[in-house]
Amino acid sequence: MILIVDSGATKADWIALDDSGEQLFFTQTLGLSPEVLTREIINERLVNNFELYKHRREVSQLYFYGAGCGTQRMRKYLKRIFEEYFPEAQTIVVKEDTYAAIYATTKPMEQAIVCILGTGSNCSYFDGYELFQKVQSLGYILMDDCSGNYFGRQMLRDYYFHKMPHMLATKFSAEFNLDADAIKNKLYKEPNPNTYLAKFAKFLIQNKEEEYSQKLIKKGMQLFIDNYIRQYEQAEEVNIHFVGSISYYLKDELEEVLAANGLKLGLVRRRPIDGLMEYHKHMVLR
Repeated sequence: MILIVDSGATKADWIALDDSGEQLFFTQTLGLSPEVLTREIINERLVNNFELYKHRREVSQLYFYGAGCGTQRMRKYLKRIFEEYFPEAQTIVVKEDTYAAIYATTKPMEQAIVCILGTGSNCSYFDGYELFQKVQSLGYILMDDCSGNYFGRQMLRDYYFHKMPHMLATKFSAEFNLDADAIKNKLYKEPNPNTYLAKFAKFLIQNKEEEYSQKLIKKGMQLFIDNYIRQYEQAEEVNIHFVGSISYYLKDELEEVLAANGLKLGLVRRRPIDGLMEYHKHMVLR
């Protein structure tokens, strides 16, 4: 059995294939980012999934692409956990989620810039053979422009600094628990504060026609272009592909802001997992 996994900070999609490439099952767990989760929490999330626990001794190959796997130390840390949980797996590959985005969006030997806009954000250049990354992420506190957690953080700040329009602020407070103690507990005492912040982005998308929302959305996108995409001199020459819920639900705004910067929007996928499955059928099972 071959397991292919795309794990963001919020959730992970798992697809199991047999040796002929037929899908055996699809399942989900909470995200398994090794940067913000302990070994105990990661194991708990694996054990609590019935399909994974039931079939864990049948897995022969595991290909895991995940948020928080950008350093060698984090990849080794997660691989050791998988080696214990899937004891019969002869091949375990752990890569950062940027590779999932590339494999899911690019054509063979296509040169492109590939971006992730979901709970977090990232951007790479792919020359058709190799991945090049000029910005190493320092995590959600310092980086992640235009991500779900970026927008959540900005909305909370605007709400507390009284910069959110009254009508929107009223709706915002009716939908979420905005008590200061509750927010601080989520941010500083509970796991996955980046995922907590990203939950507020749904409100922004639902109210994206409001002037306040449009300004915030386009400000975040411009920051992402200036800080990430413009790092690459090929930016105006190649397609710029995106994966992630932020890019998917704000595709029109994204295309508009890219065009205003002389950049071309390529493929936008909400989830890379379908493209990943096709990639592995072609590359691993051919």
